[in-house]
Amino acid sequence: MGVRRTAVVKLAVSDEQRDALHRTAEQYLYCANRTADYCWSGTSFTQCRTNKREVRDALYSELREETELQAQLVQAAIRRAVEAVKGVVERWKKGQRVSRPTFTAKTMDYDTRSATFYRNEVSLATVEGRVEPSFVLPADSPTPYEQYVLSEDYEFRESTLRYDAATDEFYLNISTQRIDGDGPEVPADTGHPDQTVLGIDLGVTNLAVSSTGRFWQGDNYDHWCREFEKRRGEMHQRGTQAAHNALLRLGKREEAWRKQYIHTVANELVAEAVGHDCDVIVFEDLTDIRERLPQAKWHHVWAFRRLFEYVSYKAPDRGVSVEQVEPNHTSQRCSRTDCGFTHDDNRHGERFCCQKCGYEVNADYNAAKNIGLRYARKRIHRLRSSPTSGSGDAEVNLRINGGTVNGKGHQPIAGD
Repeated sequence: MGVRRTAVVKLAVSDEQRDALHRTAEQYLYCANRTADYCWSGTSFTQCRTNKREVRDALYSELREETELQAQLVQAAIRRAVEAVKGVVERWKKGQRVSRPTFTAKTMDYDTRSATFYRNEVSLATVEGRVEPSFVLPADSPTPYEQYVLSEDYEFRESTLRYDAATDEFYLNISTQRIDGDGPEVPADTGHPDQTVLGIDLGVTNLAVSSTGRFWQGDNYDHWCREFEKRRGEMHQRGTQAAHNALLRLGKREEAWRKQYIHTVANELVAEAVGHDCDVIVFEDLTDIRERLPQAKWHHVWAFRRLFEYVSYKAPDRGVSVEQVEPNHTSQRCSRTDCGFTHDDNRHGERFCCQKCGYEVNADYNAAKNIGLRYARKRIHRLRSSPTSGSGDAEVNLRINGGTVNGKGHQPIAGD
């Protein structure tokens, strides 16, 4: 399989186009929620409807009559809802009790029939006919859009239109896949033991922590997000037209700052993997990140998803693939391979202390190792880890030179 790439493109929309896209998104969400309601059974997962063909046959005609959506968008909304219900059913089977999926974010899935791409603009189906917003592309060339969407070496797979309420802007996430045999390929999953894994844990105090013991602190990110929020509040209170215009400018500066910040972290994370000869970067599945991190604010969740997105298209260029694993118990499980004891009492805030073997380490670092180990054990790969104070990691070929890992990185033991 060829390398997959996602180009994120900002759209320049007129007031009329903006209204059309908002109306389309509202009707798209209506279809998705109606479908989820039809599929759902709150008493037993065996009663949930998850057959796409059957659900489509039952609802398609009704939703076409109840909305002004093009046929492809109605079908896309149905598919999205059915997939979401299927995901919930799978979690029910694992004993995780969850509620019916509800769709509120204004995102829509477009295929080749509902979206047509030109060099500098896109034609999108809406409830008011086709709209053709132009792209807002960086001055630096080549852009990811030029490299992948316009390239003859890549084919269009799908796109998602996303509305960012914080900046009042629309974006297209355009997914492509390499169709020729040239260029860097994602390492094949051969199960060869020579491949090495880098685990990544995402959090609030530490934005990201790698299994090599590198920490990307969240303090600076949080500080500037709070500063932007404070300034927005001050401008809202003024209530003048000048304040409104300044608020729009501030939103654009904040968006640019946040993106640049996450781009920098993504570049450093990929460099960390390359510098340690890693073939695979492994993240936790972000599907239920809000539930697992209730203290996380919207800008944290945005950062997690954008970081994964950026790493996913940057890493393959360096010969590194990107994967995800189930996140359950990665914070409570002891990462020493000769232990593996899992208990809620193992974690105390930012510290991890195994109640069975006594292994003490930074909790986020422990989770990063567990994320990598989960994939490494499954694929018989090696986890690249920082030196630690114990030798229980030898089974998966970690480097063990002595020392401990805290929130500031590796600290040598006296006398080492």
